[in-house]
Amino acid sequence: MYTLITAAATSQAHQLKNKLNTDHIILGDYSDLPSFMLKSSDMLRLPDPKSMAYAHEMLTLCLDKQISTVYALREEEETLLNEAVQLFEEYGITIVEKNIGNNLT
Repeated sequence: MYTLITAAATSQAHQLKNKLNTDHIILGDYSDLPSFMLKSSDMLRLPDPKSMAYAHEMLTLCLDKQISTVYALREEEETLLNEAVQLFEEYGITIVEKNIGNNLT
């Protein structure tokens, strides 16, 4: 199983990846990423939080990519995913609060 960290274009995402210190991490972002970054199997284009079906699109992505934990680093992503936390938990997917992710040592 994999861990997804959103906001891949930010230094915060890369810092968290280093703190988690595991090979099973995928970074993702809905903002435009350079094509060379998307060629890596460790990088994904994520659904846009402005989509009406955002939570369902993220759930489908998590199931397809065997993601069991999501660190949503952008406020809008975190808010929408927290609204659907029960749905994700039904599929064994944990949504980690941004503050918890920031405090990992």
